[in-house]
Amino acid sequence: MKKILALILTLTLVVSLAACGGAPTTTEEPETETQVESTVDTEGTEETIENEPAVSEPTKEPETTKAPTATKAPEATKAPEATKAPEATKQPTPAPTEKPAPTETPAAKTLGKTLLADFKAKAASGMSAQAIAEALLTNEAILFNGGAMPVEEGLLSGFDNAEIKGFKEGVMFAPMIGSIAFVGYVFELESAQDAPAFIANLEKNANKRWNICVEAEEMVTGQSGNKVFFVMCPTSLED
Repeated sequence: MKKILALILTLTLVVSLAACGGAPTTTEEPETETQVESTVDTEGTEETIENEPAVSEPTKEPETTKAPTATKAPEATKAPEATKAPEATKQPTPAPTEKPAPTETPAAKTLGKTLLADFKAKAASGMSAQAIAEALLTNEAILFNGGAMPVEEGLLSGFDNAEIKGFKEGVMFAPMIGSIAFVGYVFELESAQDAPAFIANLEKNANKRWNICVEAEEMVTGQSGNKVFFVMCPTSLED
């Protein structure tokens, strides 16, 4: 039925063109097949419906599935900062006070210690025991006339009945007047290592009251190398 209708329409067009004075020259255009559908309504009238070519909709690309957003871990609750204790107020540091130099006591200037210092200075210079003893008598602290004489091992003045041994040279220096409680010695030993024991023996056996009339106020001993100093005397010869 559709083909018959299409043929009738075609013939009708040809007749119309012939009646108008011949077929006009037309630019050939590609014919588009028109599909004709006829539908019959309820009253029996035949309608021709021209179907337009179906336009295909562009195929939509499937949306890429979005990766689920990573859930942020809840931030750790910050512990409240500890309240800083107020800094203690720094007290200004007082400047160090220089200590005054110690004042020499009268004991530091005694006769015996004065002679000991003189002995060490002279022994360090290499003087002999005899020379040292004679030089000590010239010290300004000596206020008497004295003399120096060599001694040998055995009984010595100031040590009562104890024998003094262990030295290779000994010299005694003392005042000419026996009323002054003063007696001194310079000894030279074989070795400086023997000095501590030798001095200990002198101190052990010494008698400050060896002189019946008077008594010595101090006993002073010392060492310089292999030489030994010993004295019993007043702290001062001044009145």
